[in-house]
Amino acid sequence: MAVVGRSWDTWRVSGALGVAGLLALHSAVPNGIGRLGSLLETFLPWLGAAIPVLACVALVTRSWAGLLACLAPGAVWLWMFGGVLLSSRPGPYDLTVVQHNVADDNADPAGTAGALLATGAGLITVEELTPAARPAYQRVLGSSHPHRALHGTVGLWSAYPLSDVRPVDIRPEGFPESWRRALRATVSAPGGQVAVYVVHLPSVRLGPTGLASAARDESAALLGARIAADPAGRLLVAGDLNGTVQDRGLAPLTSRLHAPPTGFAFSWPAGLPVARIDQVLGRGAEVAEVSALEATGSDHLPVLGRVLLR
Repeated sequence: MAVVGRSWDTWRVSGALGVAGLLALHSAVPNGIGRLGSLLETFLPWLGAAIPVLACVALVTRSWAGLLACLAPGAVWLWMFGGVLLSSRPGPYDLTVVQHNVADDNADPAGTAGALLATGAGLITVEELTPAARPAYQRVLGSSHPHRALHGTVGLWSAYPLSDVRPVDIRPEGFPESWRRALRATVSAPGGQVAVYVVHLPSVRLGPTGLASAARDESAALLGARIAADPAGRLLVAGDLNGTVQDRGLAPLTSRLHAPPTGFAFSWPAGLPVARIDQVLGRGAEVAEVSALEATGSDHLPVLGRVLLR
């Protein structure tokens, strides 16, 4: 019986150390087969949920070695994500941006537009904006946000003047020319001018062969190259990136930008959010905080970003 007990202790310790290893060494998980690395990184914070389960099992079975081993993944998780939970709320900010994939099958576009308006954000960025829904958004947002930029299925409504509005081509190879999901505009905000990109990267699918994200990764690389060449001193990217900032598939883009330091702000799926794939990221403009808002008629939650320009 003692041998069996020691064997179970070994499994409990191995499980705890395995979780710690996946957290700390997630970048070592290969991406060549089924994009397993990207899949892990999409849900990386949720590995922390295994820690209390392992600890409870160790307590119930009086496995002190297993309980002690849980300190390792707990410490790694706190090192990686503790700052997101413990950081103090930011102070004054210059600009607010509300970002929302409004869903092309949204049955209540006017209600969704009203919810975005109620945030008081100076910039409202949307994706999956259909031609049929555009008039509803314009009716609700047009008075308070008279400046707008539209391209394909992405849109920007602004309380501040826009200039240098242009489409941005992030179309992966083989996609039709009608696939238009990115624009750039210069916003004359109270704190100064800032270049704003509104983007919607290709969707990913999870199937028997793993995570299908090749088109999204290609689009992220194209956008990253455009941003690298953009001379703007202050720049924001707002949109549905169909991935988290930890996902290495987005690294050609996210490595050039800064993510907010506070809050998980999970935005998808709206019914039970498990990941933030809707992002507000900055370069030369600090996104001090991103928070998730209440559900609308979309399968995504809106997110609100507070930005420091000075």
